[in-house]
Amino acid sequence: MQFKLVLLAVKSVEVSKRFYEQLFNEKVVFDLGRNVTFSGGFAIQEDFAWLTDLPNESVIKRSNNMELYYEVDDFDSFLQKLNHYKDVEYVHPPKKHEWQQRVVRIYDPDQHMIEIGESMAVIAKRYLAEGYSVEETASIIQHPAEFVETCR
Repeated sequence: MQFKLVLLAVKSVEVSKRFYEQLFNEKVVFDLGRNVTFSGGFAIQEDFAWLTDLPNESVIKRSNNMELYYEVDDFDSFLQKLNHYKDVEYVHPPKKHEWQQRVVRIYDPDQHMIEIGESMAVIAKRYLAEGYSVEETASIIQHPAEFVETCR
């Protein structure tokens, strides 16, 4: 058995496809009409209740119990890009975690949560460039020294 991808139920494949292509630079791998698979390893499905023989009302929005996770090298540039999408609803504004990663969470057009975080490799490189040792950087960003070492 092999895990293949995550599938998100969407109201409109076209609206969601445009959202993920434009904001996240996702490339369409397969476009089967009501089902679209993206290069990022997930798919969107219109008419999910029909597909799964479930009642329409059982497909709920905004369950807040899972998220898609993206990392970006230039967090500030992504925030500027995000500001051009006036209809995007924020789960929370940009914030910084104790491990020094800046993140923002938003909802997609169907209320699926998406986290966009600053690349941990970029953060490690920043601390190393400032003169911190591998061990100090690992402690600050709460990642193993082996990870920090690969970021040199």
